Amino acid sequence: MQNATPYRIKSITEIHRLMGLPKPHHPLISIVDLKGFRNDHDIDAVVFDMYVISMKKGCDNLIYGQQKYDFDEGLMAFMSPGQILRGEENGVPPNLEGWMLFIHPDFLWNTSLARKIRKYEYFGYSTHEALFLSDKEEMVINDIIRNIRNEYHSNIDKFSQDIIISHLETLLNYAERFYQRQFVTRKITNHQILHQVEEILNDYINNEALLSTGAPTVQYIAHQLHLSSKYLSSMLKQLVGQTTQQIIHEKLIDKAKEKLSTTKLSVSEIAYQLGFEHSQSFNKLFKLKTRQSPLEFRQAFN
Repeated sequence: MQNATPYRIKSITEIHRLMGLPKPHHPLISIVDLKGFRNDHDIDAVVFDMYVISMKKGCDNLIYGQQKYDFDEGLMAFMSPGQILRGEENGVPPNLEGWMLFIHPDFLWNTSLARKIRKYEYFGYSTHEALFLSDKEEMVINDIIRNIRNEYHSNIDKFSQDIIISHLETLLNYAERFYQRQFVTRKITNHQILHQVEEILNDYINNEALLSTGAPTVQYIAHQLHLSSKYLSSMLKQLVGQTTQQIIHEKLIDKAKEKLSTTKLSVSEIAYQLGFEHSQSFNKLFKLKTRQSPLEFRQAFN
């Protein structure tokens, strides 16, 4: 039976203690080898107060957030501070391989990466949106990990942090590149998702759900597809050049054009029917998308 409250891990030292490892070489960053790892503690879920990057193989019983994923193939997952990692009752499988890189936010303090790390949206993806790597890509990532490990295992000096930060930025940039490749190579699946987005939006708008619940949100669409909001927007951006929010806006504008050209409803009434609380917001969006006000569009159409 799983504990209701996740166990919070606040430091690298605590991670090493729980995993039965020697004290870390560096108090704010560590790479832990997962081969032969056993969980001897009655802990079903943990929350890390740090960034976690992992490469795993041979594991089919990890749950990240609300999603379960099979790690039989090598893949990478990314967690930002405060996210939950759960394990199932069967525990850690004997064939688990890979590593976990733990980075305490204090390690990034006053560095370029402290500001830039928020741009890497895959830290907000779910595990079932993890990054599959080719053998060549896996070698690239593992080489970077070896460089980081070698650096913090050496005598720490005034250059150590800058060198490790440089390696981390390189790793994150490669992950960004490989995710873009993944969006391209999975085009069939992604086009199916795009079709589902279209269907969800059409059903939502045409069933007048807007009147009771307001305009559809990115979170609503992502939830219907069992995807994270960030992954969905990143995938759509790569596929059609638009984020989820932009696609929602396009659908709303198309519906607005239909109402403006086929009904005598006032602009305020149309705005209300499309889920806008204030007609000014509707007018602003319509003009941004069409370079005309709703009234100008109606007059030009007629």
